[in-house]
Amino acid sequence: MGLCAGIPVPIPPGQKRGFMRHIISIRDFHRAEIDDLLDKAQKIQSRFDSSSLMGKILALLFFEPSTRTRMSFEAAMARLGGVSISMGSVEASSISKGETLADTIRVVSGYVDTIVLRHPKEGAARLASEFASVPVINAGDGAGQHPSQTLLDLYTIRQSMKIDGIHAGLLGDLRYGRTAHSLAHALSLYGATIHTISPKGLELPSSLVDELTRGGCEVINHENISGIIRELDVLYVTRIQRERFPDASSYFKVASSYRVTPDLLRDVRDSFIVLHPLPRLDEIDPGVDSLPCARYFEQSNNGIPVRMAMLEKVMR
Repeated sequence: MGLCAGIPVPIPPGQKRGFMRHIISIRDFHRAEIDDLLDKAQKIQSRFDSSSLMGKILALLFFEPSTRTRMSFEAAMARLGGVSISMGSVEASSISKGETLADTIRVVSGYVDTIVLRHPKEGAARLASEFASVPVINAGDGAGQHPSQTLLDLYTIRQSMKIDGIHAGLLGDLRYGRTAHSLAHALSLYGATIHTISPKGLELPSSLVDELTRGGCEVINHENISGIIRELDVLYVTRIQRERFPDASSYFKVASSYRVTPDLLRDVRDSFIVLHPLPRLDEIDPGVDSLPCARYFEQSNNGIPVRMAMLEKVMR
């Protein structure tokens, strides 16, 4: 189902019927839809402020901690002239009383025009979309998908190079990293070659590798980053996610097992860039920050125009 495939929205009498467009997974996008949305983000970045969503209300339902995703959605909505409301902490909401996600979504749908949901359980956003009467945007569901992050990742790559046919390295926690899962699928739509480098036990899920290869995408696994770094156009670094591990001992076995340093990047391609969805721990040496290939803070800033484009797409 593409982004523009719609589910009818209940409407008040006398109003024209529209269609609800959920953004749940990057798998729901055709390449043409991604390109169209990135083009829209580029146009938005040239003007930035707008009143296109004046009078609209966005709900932020975050069941997990977030800084960049949450604040950039808030900033994006404000720059479009709309307002955002939040349920606050889980402990201060009816969730702590045992209310189901389905009932929460039903209730909040009556207050707002769009819901942005982050949840620790994979599939939660898809479930929410089945009970919502307004569009739902997935802001990350467990180890599943994070489509808005993927779109801003692609946008940042496109600012430096054509995406078609690039060699992209995915480094770090590829088992639990939802950003890596989403990006791998998106890059496959552009004919990219994907190189994976991860600690033992944190490899890209075999089911995803199979899906990518069946679609014609070449996925190559490497034991270390130094052997492949000079062939890459993009290195996408992810942190070891302690919150995804079943216990502390499992986490510490692999924590700090890799590190990107200026020495590692000494002989990379001239157009090479380093991306990271942030927050970072110690997987990227601070000395990398001043190198021209370091684009992760620019990448974070790109969340504003991309999420502005997403919000306009589902609410206008």
